[in-house]
Amino acid sequence: MPAAHRKPRQRSLSGSTVRTAATLALASAATATAFDGGAAHAEPDLTPAQVKAKVDKLYQEAEVATEKYNGAKEKAGKAQKKVDALQDEASRRTEALNSQRQKLGAAAAEQYRTGGVDPTVRLLLSSAPDRYLDEAALAERVGTRQAATITRVRKELREIDQLRDHADGQLSELRAKQKELRQQKKTVTAKLGEARQLLDRLAPADRTLDPASGTGTAAGADRASRSTDRAASPSAGAPSKAPNSRAASAIAYAYDALGSPYVWGATGPSAFDCSGLTQAAYRAAGISLPRTTYAQINAGQRVAKSQLRPGDLVFFYSGISHVGLYIGDGKMIHAPNPSAPVRIAPIDQMPFAGATRVA
Repeated sequence: MPAAHRKPRQRSLSGSTVRTAATLALASAATATAFDGGAAHAEPDLTPAQVKAKVDKLYQEAEVATEKYNGAKEKAGKAQKKVDALQDEASRRTEALNSQRQKLGAAAAEQYRTGGVDPTVRLLLSSAPDRYLDEAALAERVGTRQAATITRVRKELREIDQLRDHADGQLSELRAKQKELRQQKKTVTAKLGEARQLLDRLAPADRTLDPASGTGTAAGADRASRSTDRAASPSAGAPSKAPNSRAASAIAYAYDALGSPYVWGATGPSAFDCSGLTQAAYRAAGISLPRTTYAQINAGQRVAKSQLRPGDLVFFYSGISHVGLYIGDGKMIHAPNPSAPVRIAPIDQMPFAGATRVA
């Protein structure tokens, strides 16, 4: 065969050549991974201000999920009560129905035992025809009553079936609300966990970033804030500006709650989330408020920011995800987030969304 048509011989790779090739391949793969974003996911060091911004955003997102959780929990509770009531009523009516069925069964058995003889023959055989006729008339009336009882039983059966169908529908709604509850809880937990991880990256002194916003977590700052807030409490001698006794009671409750921890889903008396605090404050004043921020904003008369008076509820963010209790002088008492206790803060620290007067 001519030399031109011969295949070139494959040269075997020496050990050093193989190692060099492998090293180059690994380096190439690592470079490609970096450009693909593998290494790009490593977050650079953040300044305390950047951490604060991220944490604030996570807390706001968690609060949105918290209010959805509160709403789902409230609806799930109502659905559970409906299911329980329907099932109890169905059981009670079934028990009463079974009693009627037993009576009908006994009457049917008696008719079977005595109904085989023709009435005319029974009259002829009777030693007291007049008495027999009286008994026959009575039996006819009893039969009419039994027919009416059968009609009632059939109607009761239909109504019990409808009750059970209704209970099944409510049970499906309850399961849907419970599923939503679990999802919102998962969302809240994830957001708060991410916020905690970010805060843990900071030195303890840097975790008190902005006392006004409530992001700080240092114990000393919390104690100082709590002391200052309580000094301004009406119970400590400062005059109450509340326009009426109910608003005054709500404000007094909120002052007493200063320093209490924020716990999502909590409504007191030792911990609160934002809408839990306002609900508890007005519950103490004899006014029942809905559970969630987006329901509380529609619970009273809407008022403009320029017309605020102590006792009004003030709401923040476009999604109405945060609420505080206005106490005058541009300030409110609110439950900020898990990094800060219930405290006094200016209402201008967050985007104002509206206000409602409930007292």
